[in-house]
Amino acid sequence: MNGVLLVLIVLVVAGLGALVYATMKASDRRNAAALEDAKAEARRLIERLGGQVFSLTATDEAAKQALADASERYTAAGSQIEQATTVKQAMLAKESALEGLYYVRAARVAMGMDPGPELETLAGQRAAGAVTEERKVTFEGREIEASPTPSPRTPNYYPGGRVAGRPVPAGWYSEPWWKPALVAGAWGVGSVLLFDALFSGMHGTGYEQGFAQGFDQGFDQGLDQTGGDFGGLDGVGDVGGADFGGLGDFDFGGF
Repeated sequence: MNGVLLVLIVLVVAGLGALVYATMKASDRRNAAALEDAKAEARRLIERLGGQVFSLTATDEAAKQALADASERYTAAGSQIEQATTVKQAMLAKESALEGLYYVRAARVAMGMDPGPELETLAGQRAAGAVTEERKVTFEGREIEASPTPSPRTPNYYPGGRVAGRPVPAGWYSEPWWKPALVAGAWGVGSVLLFDALFSGMHGTGYEQGFAQGFDQGFDQGLDQTGGDFGGLDGVGDVGGADFGGLGDFDFGGF
């Protein structure tokens, strides 16, 4: 009797082991299929972006700047997809390619061409809104302009989104003042003046009710998402840093 019981126990254990193994293999196959699908979608957009980057020739400064940014995203997306081993990494490559297509669209608009089909919404783009009126402010001794349309004074395009946890509206600007924030790690306190002057009360942006509203939106999004680029606008004195979890390192500088 004991021998029969032992055999039954062995059979049950072996059956459970086989079931667990089969479940794990099925999960691996699903994960592999999901990764391949995500890579295929990213590559589709990367190829589409490359076709536009290599076929368009800029005819003015605004288009030149936009195409340069599109080319930069094309290179980044290509590198990201080659190194992608997870669905999330493949999605990041897709996001880079999608950003590049927004820059291509902007270049076509600057040259008076048909912008092409509508694109998927970028992460944080909807909350950031878009520049809807001309604004000119003086910040740290230089004039910075924002406009809903390209011009010789505003040749730098941004497709809109969250930079360092803060919404930056889509629009055309006199300089790419947001770029240091993609590299350095945090917004300085002095940048509050720039955001407030450029966007506060502007209809269609994340700052219709003032800077605090836009900051709160960025903070809430930062709590909902982890990772991403969190950079700082330089040109202010550093007096230390603090880690705010999902929002990254904020660099508090003086005015």
